[in-house]
Amino acid sequence: MFKTLAKSIREFKTPSIITPILIIGEVVIECLIPYIIANLINDIKAGCDFSTILTNGGIMALLAVLSLSFGAAAAITASKASAGFARNLRHDLFYKIQTYSFDNIDKFSSSSLVTRMTTDVSYVQMSYMMIIRTAIRSPFMFIFAIIMAYTMGGALSTIFVVAVPILAFGLFFIARKAMPAFTRLFRKYDRLNESIEENVMAMRAVKGFVREEYEKEKFTEASDEIRRDFTRAERIVAFNNPLMQICLQLIMIFVLYFGSKLIVTSSGSYIDVGQLSAMLTYGMQILMSLMMLSMIYVMITMSAESARRIVEVLNEEPTLKNPENPVTEVKDGSIHFENVSFKYSRRAEKYALSDIDLHIRSGETVGIIGGTGSSKSTLVQLISRLYDATEGVIRVGGVDVREYDMNVLRDSVSVVLQKNVLFAGTVKENLRWGNKNATDEELEEACRLAQADAFIKAFPDGYDTHIEQGGTNVSGGQKQRLCIARALLKRPMILILDDSTSAVDTKTDALIRRGLKEFIPETTKIIIAQRVASVEDADKILVMDGGRIVAQGTHEELLKSSPIYFEVYTQQTKGGRENA
Repeated sequence: MFKTLAKSIREFKTPSIITPILIIGEVVIECLIPYIIANLINDIKAGCDFSTILTNGGIMALLAVLSLSFGAAAAITASKASAGFARNLRHDLFYKIQTYSFDNIDKFSSSSLVTRMTTDVSYVQMSYMMIIRTAIRSPFMFIFAIIMAYTMGGALSTIFVVAVPILAFGLFFIARKAMPAFTRLFRKYDRLNESIEENVMAMRAVKGFVREEYEKEKFTEASDEIRRDFTRAERIVAFNNPLMQICLQLIMIFVLYFGSKLIVTSSGSYIDVGQLSAMLTYGMQILMSLMMLSMIYVMITMSAESARRIVEVLNEEPTLKNPENPVTEVKDGSIHFENVSFKYSRRAEKYALSDIDLHIRSGETVGIIGGTGSSKSTLVQLISRLYDATEGVIRVGGVDVREYDMNVLRDSVSVVLQKNVLFAGTVKENLRWGNKNATDEELEEACRLAQADAFIKAFPDGYDTHIEQGGTNVSGGQKQRLCIARALLKRPMILILDDSTSAVDTKTDALIRRGLKEFIPETTKIIIAQRVASVEDADKILVMDGGRIVAQGTHEELLKSSPIYFEVYTQQTKGGRENA
């Protein structure tokens, strides 16, 4: 785990190494100051002159400035190192997720991935800062303070040897008790983020069904679970301070009582006032070091779960990979399914697709009709290798899709979904996802073919109109037409329209199909639709049911040979006449 995370330090190794060095310098200076103060107190008691006081005071002032400088410099380098490490870690997580197949994405929920890239990274960042700064300072302060306490107080310092194990055991016990609560928190963060994500994305449905109160209760329950676990953990950790204070006060009483007694009985020959003062200061430093170590232990143990979750994402191997010598050119848009069967998981008992034999020539227009759950979308997802077939072979341009470079294959296939995504930015910026170098004239041409040009120009800012995240400020039909225009700009070998004209009227649907035929005649076009009118002029129509192709042919052939197709056509045309 540490080895995996350490790869994200990269260019921030230098500040990560400099910080502990500066911290050690700060600790050494802080431990020297009580020593000088003790000697000065003894000198004053012995009746030294003012020049001695001035000299020692100057030395202490210089040491204080040096200590402050070392501390400030360490704070700067530690912040650079930890913030840079967190940035690289988020970068590595995001880039890793981009390599995932749908199968990998299905393994992690989107809310969990968001939590890992935000909350978990923040915890690991804080721990990293503590490791290179506080986790160096506390042990060194503890060691140097013990050495200086023995130097100044001799056998009297044995009290620290007795008290330290007791305090350390108590702090360790407290931290250990708090850990299970901290560990449970992250799964509950996932639930909280999931509640927020679902509510925001489905806001229209929530309001449409008047389920605001239900969503509030669900959010409150998830939030309260986190609060309860945090409260339980913090309540345990809160015992750190009183435990330390009890030990501190008892040690101070012991040192003051026996130290004072030794000063009186030995007339200052064994220990003097200055040494006693230093002993008290070193005692405070020792106990504060232990206190900080306990907090470091809590923080690191708490963030260990975050680190594990992050490493789980970084170590996840994409289920789809490029071959060693991938094919880098798709010759044409021909598609061949040869005895293809598919299921989403190896553990699944039921196949989503079974015994698919399908042959599509380049440039053909193919329609797909079928009921909900007939695996129409699953079929087309195999073409661009979003999933790999469980059995059989899929060939595009005469080559097995598993032999292509995945970027090349997917760049030759454009998919327009029923619920396509628009990104925050202008209309132009969204369209140029299809072709980043497209000219304004090409954008307008694609939009005219997709029947989007008229409504875009009706906006006050035209093609410079800002689109909100997810396209919330345009209608469903407008969104679909923008996505079709974006796909056209790509000029793909294969264009897949997955129920992507469901939100437009039949006239506009017909105009879009005519535009596709004229603009990209050599492109293979696959149209998944619920309306027979959307596919009746296709070269070939597939009828799917239960994950199988139960019939295929032209519109006229299927009316005669396919009961399912005939029934759908009859219902739709009968409904159309009744509505008329």
